[in-house]
Amino acid sequence: MEFAHGQCAEHPRDGLYLYGPLKEPGSPTSMDYGVIGTSAGLERFSRWAKRVSLAIPRYTPRLNPDALHHITFPGFEAAFDTAWPIHPAAQIQLDEAYLDATIHIRNRAEGIKRTVDLFVTKLVAHADREESAPKLWFVVVPEFVYRLGRPNQTVPKAEQTSGSVTLTRKRALRLQTEPPLFPEESEEAEVYHYGQDFRRQLKARLLEHRIVTQLIRETTIAPDDFKNDRGFPLRPVEDPATIAWKLCTTAYYKAGGQPWRLANVRPGVCYVGLVFKQTDAFANDTNACCAAQMFLASGDGVVFRGALGPWRTPSRKEFHLTRSAAKDLITMVLSEYEEKHGAPPKELFLHGRSRFSKEEWEGFSEAAPPETKLVCVQIRPSKNEIKLFRWGNYPVIRGTSLPLSEHAAFLWTSGYVPRLDTYLGPETPNPVFVDVHWGECELQTVLSDVMSLTKINFNSCLFNDGLPVTIRFANAVGDILVAAPQKDGSPKLPFKFYI
Repeated sequence: MEFAHGQCAEHPRDGLYLYGPLKEPGSPTSMDYGVIGTSAGLERFSRWAKRVSLAIPRYTPRLNPDALHHITFPGFEAAFDTAWPIHPAAQIQLDEAYLDATIHIRNRAEGIKRTVDLFVTKLVAHADREESAPKLWFVVVPEFVYRLGRPNQTVPKAEQTSGSVTLTRKRALRLQTEPPLFPEESEEAEVYHYGQDFRRQLKARLLEHRIVTQLIRETTIAPDDFKNDRGFPLRPVEDPATIAWKLCTTAYYKAGGQPWRLANVRPGVCYVGLVFKQTDAFANDTNACCAAQMFLASGDGVVFRGALGPWRTPSRKEFHLTRSAAKDLITMVLSEYEEKHGAPPKELFLHGRSRFSKEEWEGFSEAAPPETKLVCVQIRPSKNEIKLFRWGNYPVIRGTSLPLSEHAAFLWTSGYVPRLDTYLGPETPNPVFVDVHWGECELQTVLSDVMSLTKINFNSCLFNDGLPVTIRFANAVGDILVAAPQKDGSPKLPFKFYI
């Protein structure tokens, strides 16, 4: 990967520690951020903000004190060559008692929506009121909101509070096919149009307002404040230096910076990952939302929302577009690429978890100009399909491949890493299956690209991911796209709004 001054490194933390991030137009010289949370949450964030302004020593494991994957965090300004104000540009304090009451509402759809309402209302009001809003908002999530704001959570009976919605989900579903008996029923049915996940719904509802957020659990930045009866932390968390590396890298990226990019990449190459997600409870079991994630060699990403339609085949549990929908989606992607670069890409790789249908290929091909080489690649994790072993204490080296034909192979994106002198996984690694399904390209080139795309996750600052970024976040992006009703013609937005 390439960092400041054209310097390269294998590990993102090495590159940031030694050279700093890329200095591209628009890179922040000072972090312009805001914080929203309860009084206790704001105080905990303030302590953490002071801590990451200074160096945080590496964690030293008791059994392996020389472990190479633990690296000292040198302080925000030293790592990113960007000023880190200890005091945020804006701060919003929420009423903890009100949050506690709303998240404990018996009806989970109402409870989560009303909790999200408070955050959205405050953030949007600030954006409307102030001429210059922060580029990034840290959302400090109270532990009780995180615990009850996830799918399939129930509130203990003794802790439940009453809400205003009396309409059941079953009745709300019936209102889609029959007129309501009372006008109030239509209003109450609205809560069931929103996903029952605090994080996803908050992200989804802020898309139209173009507000970038980074959610942080209070227990992540202040674990010592939350202990059980035996004096141990309520949940295991990573060491302070690792947490600082991860949160600060994604914060720098979301504030407009580019931490690193892939080095020595072929010019004019563009990667697109397809996203499918079934829509809410009001849709039938074949209806789904489609989107495309476009990534460039720089790591820059843009998400395009496609059309809703009957893309799911229940018998095969796969998603496929019609020819016209496939053409429309790629036309949007190519239009954005040409707007940025003045010409269509020389190579366009489409990545998906499922095999691409002939109808999809024909739609993609119709949209692509003659000068663009189009390739469709299936990339999916393989679980226990094959195990590969080698002599020694560690598994196969990351990057090992086992070709199955001229167009398909197993690829070990996880494994022993010489730079770290270890394998960080819990068991023998499973490979990913890579299949060049449509189009022509050397298999070795495709495998090399997949390996490179595991290195541009700005949300973690890890040595690598197990999946390329085109596939890694597909489910997360899809979950957000269907977590709240989206207006027709929803704008294309940078990837940072979704992670």
